[in-house]
Formats: sequence, C-alpha cells, structure tokens
Amino acid sequence: VMSSSSSSSLEMEIFQYIDAHQNDFIKDLKEWVAVESDSVQPHLRKEVMRMMALAADRLAALGATVNLVNLGSHQLPDGQVLPLPSVILGELGKDPQNPTVCFYGHVDVQPAKKEDGWNTDPYTLTEIDGVHLFIRNLYGRGATDNKGPVLAWINAVEAVRALKLAMPVNFKFVIEGMEEAGSLGLEKLLEEENQSFFSDVDYIVISDNLWLSNKKPALTYGSRGNACFFVECGSKDLHSGTFGGIIQEPLLDLIALLDSLVDSTGRIQIPGIYDSVAALTEEERKLYESIEFDLEEHRNNCGVKKFLYGTKEEILLHLWRYPSLSIHGIEGAFHEPGIKTVIPAKVIGKFSIRQVPHMDLSVVKKQVVEHLEGVFSKRNSPNKLKVSMPLGAKPWLADVNDLLYKAARTAIKTVFGEDPDFIRDGSTIPVARMFQTVTQKSVMMLPIGAADDGEHSQNEKISRHNYIEGSKLFAAFFLEISKLH
Repeated sequence: VMSSSSSSSLEMEIFQYIDAHQNDFIKDLKEWVAVESDSVQPHLRKEVMRMMALAADRLAALGATVNLVNLGSHQLPDGQVLPLPSVILGELGKDPQNPTVCFYGHVDVQPAKKEDGWNTDPYTLTEIDGVHLFIRNLYGRGATDNKGPVLAWINAVEAVRALKLAMPVNFKFVIEGMEEAGSLGLEKLLEEENQSFFSDVDYIVISDNLWLSNKKPALTYGSRGNACFFVECGSKDLHSGTFGGIIQEPLLDLIALLDSLVDSTGRIQIPGIYDSVAALTEEERKLYESIEFDLEEHRNNCGVKKFLYGTKEEILLHLWRYPSLSIHGIEGAFHEPGIKTVIPAKVIGKFSIRQVPHMDLSVVKKQVVEHLEGVFSKRNSPNKLKVSMPLGAKPWLADVNDLLYKAARTAIKTVFGEDPDFIRDGSTIPVARMFQTVTQKSVMMLPIGAADDGEHSQNEKISRHNYIEGSKLFAAFFLEISKLH
C-alpha cells in the first residue's frame, strides 16, 4: 500500500511517460486498426486469428505469460464450419500483497466498408482535426470499439513496466475475438477457469462502452437485459380476390397482437410487467440530477423531432431503469416495391423487451405468452398462434459504493479534473453480467470513449485526447485501487 505523496509523484512520472510516447501508442493503434478482424463475416475469420496473435505478442512483450485457449469451432446456418478464435488469458505479477485486477476487452470489430459512407478508409487509422481545434480525432473501425481501450490499458501497464516501478497490482487479461458475434464459447471458458485463472482475481474491469456526453467522463454501473420474442400466426397463402372478406387473415391477427403490446405514450400494456421493477430511491434520483445530458444534442445525434419525455431525468430513467418494448419487423409479409395481392399464410412478428434488474426472464416470458393468448382468444380466430422467446439476456447492476468505483472515481478526478457521471446503459452488455454471474467478483465498466465516437457506425473514431488521457486514467486507477485495497 502506498502513501498519497509517493503515489502522486509516481502518477506524474507515469503521465509524463505516456505523453512522451503518445505517437508510439497511436502507431500501435494504427497497426491494430489495419487488421480487418471482422468476426461477423466468415471470409475474414483468418484476420481475426491474426489479430489475436498480434494482441498475444503485445502482452508477451510486456512480460506477461500468455495462454491462447482453443475454443474449437462453430457451425454457421448454411452448414459451413468455422474455427473459433482462441481467447487470450494473460497474467503479469503474482504478488500476494497486491490486489489482482482482471481486464476484459475484445479485438474483433463490426463490418465496415468505405462505400457504406465512410469519409476515410475504415482500416487506415486517420487523424483529422475535430470541430474544436484542440480535439484531434482518430478515425478507423475498432478505434473506440474496442481496440483503442484495450491498447490504452496495455499502454498504462507498459508505462509502469518501462519506468521499472513496483507493480501496484497484479494484472490478468481476458481478450476475445468473437464479441461482435455473440462471444461464442466465452461463458463456458469462464466457467471452466473459475476455480483456477479467476480464483485469485479481486476485481474485473471492462472498458467497452461510451460516456453519456462528448466531454464529461462517466462510470457505468448497470445495463438492461433483452428478451426477444417471435409471435407466429398462420395457415396457407391465399389470393385476396378469391378469399378476401370471407376469412380471418393471419396478418390482421398479427397486427392486432402487436398493437396490443405498447400504448402511444410508450407504456407496455402487458399485465404485471412492471411489478418487479425496483422503486426509485432518493439516493438514486440524486445520481440522475447531476448527470450532464444535453437533450438537444441527443435529439440531433439521433435525428428525431421529439422524445416521449421532456426532462433529462425522465428520459434517462426510461432509458436505463424502466423496461421498454420495441417492434422490429414482420417476416412472411410482402415487402418488395409494388403490390402483390396475396394474403400471406404465415407471418411472424418480432419484438423485444429490454428488461431491468429484478425482472425474471421466465416470468416475463409467461406474462407475454398469457397476454398474447388472451388478446388472440378474443378474436375467435381459426389461425394458429405460436409465441417463442429465442433469445434472453439478463440485466446487470453493480454497487456504486464498491471500492472499484471509489478508486475509478478518484482516478477520473485526477486525470480529467472533475467527478464522473454515474450512468447506466439502455442496451444490453451480456459480458458484464456473464463475468459477475460466473465469477461472483466485483465488475465495473470504465469507458474512455465519448458519446459521439460512433461505435458500430460509419466514421467510428476515438479522439487522441481520450485515447491518451484514457491510458493515464487506467494507470491512475491501478495506483488508487492498490491504495484502497
């Protein structure tokens, strides 16, 4: 455990090293972005493998012991069998006096093509001045999701190693190459390694999301789950001239069912769905008040005319801590240009519910099925109804008073000069929940990317400022957690 004064002089030394080597760190990111490690498209799987080898070499260069764990293969819907990329399990330092921090990241990316609307080649990291002259942006696929943050963590470890400083913590690394394709095989690996690799881990840190604002740092302490549903109505295809007006049409049944799910204010109409949502505490409401969130900026970012709610608090509450239901599409209906006067035989409506802590997936499924069956039976339809839930991911919630969050908050204050926003994520982060459930350790999400980084979209970027200051943040965090532990 180190004193405050020795820790702040160490901080200065580390920060100076990071500043002096920032161009090298950007060169490393350029090299990683150049690898088309798209895990979604089968023909690029070998590039993902190459990326895993690059990342393993980078960790080995730090002095870490690196184990590339083979996960076997998986079969695609077309029958093609593809090898799964190995997962990196790395470790550096085994001092029993130090806390052990495990970092999770991924080095695979979403698909990207220049002709999709990129201003630059997605696989050539390109530095361009931002709107504000002092911000320079680094554009490239994976810059913020998630190659930049993984390298920022490695840069922080490198600074400690290069300065020959006493290690403040023991490091472990879990780096995968299938996150964008559903982290196939990861959960099984975590379960297998729980008694060995994870046995001495105290804390798990994930940096695979973004701040809520473009300028103010954030700490993420929760995310919603996601339950996807298919509702199928059907008989056989018929001609509307011959049968229209004398039969009950499956598509009409389906539209009535979908229409019964949500009202025009966005409230879910399924009985009981809100029963297990936790009541809002005063302490939690306070967290929302201090959050920096510009409604206009957010509206412009997503190109909508107005939101369902008029205040920052209401919007964030409905995005993070209340469930929502979205309808995604109808399979089997005619959707080409022009008109085809067919009565479709079998149609499948697809919708999902983002559920929040304390909502049980099996209960949600039962409530959805009972509601839809009730609506359907009132229609006295001879068509068949089938409801299924092909996918269910659980929500995740951490304790903001945990040591991990205290250490990160202080580190953010040190590097960025202000307290972070404590935020939740409206989408689903299966990996946070997976680590927490399997290992039962403290898990924290510590993002370094800004809200406008455009992960998954065209012109994805991380600013030079966030990448370099993010590397300092991780280093400051190592020192803080070693003091608190």
